[in-house]
Amino acid sequence: MVVWIALLLIFAVGFWLVMRHHDTTTKNAAGGGGGGRRGAGGGGPVTLTIATATKGNIGVYLEAIGTVTPVYTASITSQVTGPVIAVNFTEGQMVRKGDSLIEIDPRPFQATLLQAQGTLERDEAVLAQAVMDRDRFREAWARNAIPKQQLDDQEKIVLQDAGTVKNDQGVVAFDQVQLDYCHIAAPISGRVGLRLVDPGNVVQSSGTVTLAVIAQIQPITTIFTIPEDSLGQVQPRLRQKTRLTVDAYDRAALKKIASGTLLTLDNQIDTTTGTVKARASFDNRDGALFPNEFVNTRLLVNTLQGATIVPSSTIQHNGTVAFVYVITDDTAHMKNVKTGVTEGNNTSVTGINPGDVLADSSFDRLQDKSKIVVSKQPMPTSITAGSSAP
Repeated sequence: MVVWIALLLIFAVGFWLVMRHHDTTTKNAAGGGGGGRRGAGGGGPVTLTIATATKGNIGVYLEAIGTVTPVYTASITSQVTGPVIAVNFTEGQMVRKGDSLIEIDPRPFQATLLQAQGTLERDEAVLAQAVMDRDRFREAWARNAIPKQQLDDQEKIVLQDAGTVKNDQGVVAFDQVQLDYCHIAAPISGRVGLRLVDPGNVVQSSGTVTLAVIAQIQPITTIFTIPEDSLGQVQPRLRQKTRLTVDAYDRAALKKIASGTLLTLDNQIDTTTGTVKARASFDNRDGALFPNEFVNTRLLVNTLQGATIVPSSTIQHNGTVAFVYVITDDTAHMKNVKTGVTEGNNTSVTGINPGDVLADSSFDRLQDKSKIVVSKQPMPTSITAGSSAP
């Protein structure tokens, strides 16, 4: 009996010790978790960087992918058959209108022209003789020395000879054109492409083989598309003769290559894409734009005056709602804003005032009414009123 009582006491003491250890472990775990949440949830002030909202002008842009297109492109072909005797350009050369490009052997055409000129001179002499006889017949008929029929016949002979002379003049003019075709000159000013023919090659008058290609690159144009819904923004400005600026950027849309102006819009909308083509002109004095190059275009259609501008990085989103943290008295206050136009790294907003100081980092730790400390690290370059995209 005493043994059983001792065993029960030992069991009770062991059970009590196990339960005590379990309770201590649970409390320690709970205490450690609570301390961690306090540290992450704002147990101390949040260190962050700031930016200031400014008042200025910001552009309204339409962005699209465009293709650099020469104003004129000339593919040179031969109009006569003959051997090439000279190529007067080098590959990639800038030529002016009228510069000599290719010479074709002119000797056969010179001989044909000389023959036609000889025929013309002979027939002109025949016509002159016929006219002289007609004048004699008129004097004789006036004295009733010849019948009227003889004078009439002579007048018709004069007309026949005049027609022959005119036909000869046409042959001479045609042969002169053929001779001129042996001297191929640049029809436009521009840049010549790779050489496609060499001296000694025989070219044909069929014009199926291209001898050279000239592309005008100064000025040059870019063709891009704008949505049909944006026509209401662009067309009124064109009717007012407003010069709308178009910037061309590289493929990554980071480096601006050139600036130009909008020339015109196409005369119809592409129903398959819901867009309309637009053409912009660029001086391209430095040759930065190359024919058929793909570029990113930004068409400035309007400029908002006196807008409140903030760095885009200060704007946060909760679903469709945009908000910022306004810093006052070392405290972050959440304020909803309505975003507008974005230009570069800046965005126009309504809902805050110019001069408001905004949080620009540490958003994962920020909450409404969180205490903050401004970081001593160097600040990013602040925006300025009226700044534009790089």
